[in-house]
Amino acid sequence: MSSTKITNIDAVELQEGIQNAAFHEDDDDTSDASSSREQQATSVSVTRPEENEYTQIKPYAGMPKEVLMLYSRKACYRVPREIIFWLIIACTLALIAMTITIVALSPRCMSWWQLSPVYQVYPRSFKDSNADGVGDLKGIKEKLSHFEYLNIKAVWISPFYKSPMRDFGYDVEDFRQIDPIFGTMEDFDELLASMHDKGLKLIMDYIPNHTSDKHIWFQLSRNGTEPYKDYYIWVNCTRDKPPNNWVSVFGNSTWEYDEVRQQCYFHQFLKEQPDLNYRNPRVIEEMTDIIHFWLKKGVDGFRMDAVKHMLEAAHLRNEPQVDTDQDPSTVDTEFELYHDYTYTQQGLHEILTNWRIDLDAYSREPGRYRFMVVECYDYEEIDKTMRYYGTSYVTESDFPFNFYLLYLPDDLSGNQAKSLVHLWMSNMPKGKWPNWVVGNHDKPRIGSSAGTEYIRAINMLLLTLPGTPTTYYGEEIGMVNVNVSVIQDPFGQHDPSNSRDPQRTPMQWDDKLNAGFSDSENGTWLDIAPDYSTVNVELQQADAHSTVSQYRALSLLRGAELALSRGWFCFVWSDVNVFAYLRELDGLNKAFLVVLNFGEDTTTDLSSVTELPDTLTVHLSTVPISQKTFTKSRIPTSRGQGMLLEYSTNQRFHLNHASECYVSEKACYLPALDILYKC
Repeated sequence: MSSTKITNIDAVELQEGIQNAAFHEDDDDTSDASSSREQQATSVSVTRPEENEYTQIKPYAGMPKEVLMLYSRKACYRVPREIIFWLIIACTLALIAMTITIVALSPRCMSWWQLSPVYQVYPRSFKDSNADGVGDLKGIKEKLSHFEYLNIKAVWISPFYKSPMRDFGYDVEDFRQIDPIFGTMEDFDELLASMHDKGLKLIMDYIPNHTSDKHIWFQLSRNGTEPYKDYYIWVNCTRDKPPNNWVSVFGNSTWEYDEVRQQCYFHQFLKEQPDLNYRNPRVIEEMTDIIHFWLKKGVDGFRMDAVKHMLEAAHLRNEPQVDTDQDPSTVDTEFELYHDYTYTQQGLHEILTNWRIDLDAYSREPGRYRFMVVECYDYEEIDKTMRYYGTSYVTESDFPFNFYLLYLPDDLSGNQAKSLVHLWMSNMPKGKWPNWVVGNHDKPRIGSSAGTEYIRAINMLLLTLPGTPTTYYGEEIGMVNVNVSVIQDPFGQHDPSNSRDPQRTPMQWDDKLNAGFSDSENGTWLDIAPDYSTVNVELQQADAHSTVSQYRALSLLRGAELALSRGWFCFVWSDVNVFAYLRELDGLNKAFLVVLNFGEDTTTDLSSVTELPDTLTVHLSTVPISQKTFTKSRIPTSRGQGMLLEYSTNQRFHLNHASECYVSEKACYLPALDILYKC
């Protein structure tokens, strides 16, 4: 009996609970199931009549899967489960759709070379680490904190290749070695690693047009050694009669007779800087390999020097004179000829485009975009400069350097500032990224050419215009030209009035020995500026109203405010004294009005600009002022003052003034989600 009872009880539970009527809904009953229940009930009642009253209807621990499956079919369990399942599917699809939409509508992320100013370091003059009076790579490493202080992320370092230093590094003897005056390759590797650890990018100077006459290629070429025989441009000539009237940048003929080869070689700069022959495919291959060498080391980009000089016409015809009445024998400067056969020749852009492709191949790793900027002074032929952006089908450089603001001091005024800005923005191809330069190692410091009272306003102009600003070392503290005691520059030795030494003097770090640049007791390679005790980094960092503090504040603001980093740029006003423009972004209520005085004390009335609110708040002024708000009908500025005014509005200026406004890529701000989207 005992054995029978256990078996029957097990039967009740293992037969899918069939003797429990609650296990099944009425509409699921079948005649077969009913018959089965009757037979089981009879079997059980013989041994234990009360067993057929088993009525458990709740799930229980340890139930077999067959019982569990019966419970799972009940509506009270099935319906919620199905609702949750379809909700999960719907939410997943919604998230996928939202992600696709956001990605599709989002503007491109800005790259590192767009987010930060580019800071140019002239290594001979930045920081000397070994007390020899000349700056070096270890010195740059010692001062990386200065870039962090300024919110600088991109650093361009002028040449430090092995060189005889006839043109201070632009005459390269070996592209794969560091000149001992700057340190070693190990010093470079440590500098690069330290920069990357701090989130800084290193842009190298690349000199493709020429080498030093000490380069092994030139030595083998002048001897006629293959395959180097045609690495340079050689033509038959005599000592006294050059092949044509071509004139070098440094003056006099571009041709130099070589006693070894008994031919003339071509040089567009110093005679110690022979031009490479880019008609020779081997030369292109060699110079491309050099690019790969440094990219593999991890450099983040190149500033390509003097690219318009890379090719010359093979026919060697005389170039036309600017003044046809001038005696041809007196033509000895580059500005006395039209350089139809030596500048920007056919085939140049193909070479640069291929180099861009090489850089792109190294840019595939996330966050490792390789930057390319070219140097080209095309003066009034701005269309030639714009060609370096590439075409709508082919990318070339990220941008060509914009040197036109260097001419602001030629006619310093609000109208001149607007004219130079408009010149670039109106000629720049649609969708391209602008850039601005107010100083470099070849041009006088802006503080000397424009006047020290305008330094802060010009820095404000540089850091609030759309695009990438480039700052030459020392401009952030207001360094000026120095009349050096001994001319070192070969250009200055040819023509002292054109010496570039005054803008290359050592960086002024503090008021101690040699302005903190060097511990040398034997002097420095160029004279220290006499004003170093009052114009230096250490002193200015302690003053919240100093030139460097204002530079830093503007650099930080540029990175933090969408309207300044990627918003619309619109001309608002210009006259003989004032240049004013605004920066705004669709969807963002906050906007900025920049008012810069490049003339005399004046008051500007902007009441005609209906999109501006009546009251504007001073965010930053380059000179101390007590008044914190101004009405738009009366905005006073003094000589050399710059003001950054902030305001809130829902009205957009660019919608009604399309011809006065520019943007590289349209973007709108959605405050509800705190995101940008294409619009």
